[in-house]
Amino acid sequence: MILFTPAELRTLLKRPTLSDAECELAHDMTLDVIAGEVGSRMTDPPQFGIKSVALAMGARVLTNPGGLRSEQAGGMLQSYADTETGVAMSDDERRRLRRAVGMASGASSLDIAPEDAGLPVPVWRAQ
Repeated sequence: MILFTPAELRTLLKRPTLSDAECELAHDMTLDVIAGEVGSRMTDPPQFGIKSVALAMGARVLTNPGGLRSEQAGGMLQSYADTETGVAMSDDERRRLRRAVGMASGASSLDIAPEDAGLPVPVWRAQ
C-alpha cells in the first residue's frame, strides 16, 4: 500500500536530494505505525485524510529522527523530547486518522465490537 510517493516527500521537505532509500524507510515506518493504529480498516487506496497525516509523520522521521527539542551552541546543551520522536503519532494526528477510517476518536467513546462485526460508519464527504 502506498501512502505517499518519494516525490511528494521530497517536495514537502524541499530536499530534492533525499535518496529513494531514505524515502522508502520513512514510508515503511509511517505505514507500520498507521496500520498499527487502525488495522484493516484502512483501504487501498487509503481514505481521504490519511495522506496528510502520513506525509507529516514521514517528514518528521527524516527531519528529527532523534527527537531533539532544543539545542544551545554555547555550553553545548541539548534537550530531547520524551515523545514524538521519529515516527510517533501526535494526539491530533491520531484523531484525524481514526476519523478518516470511521473509528471513534473521542475519549468518551469506546468501541468494543470486533473489527469483523460490521462496516465502519460511512463518512459523508462533498464530492
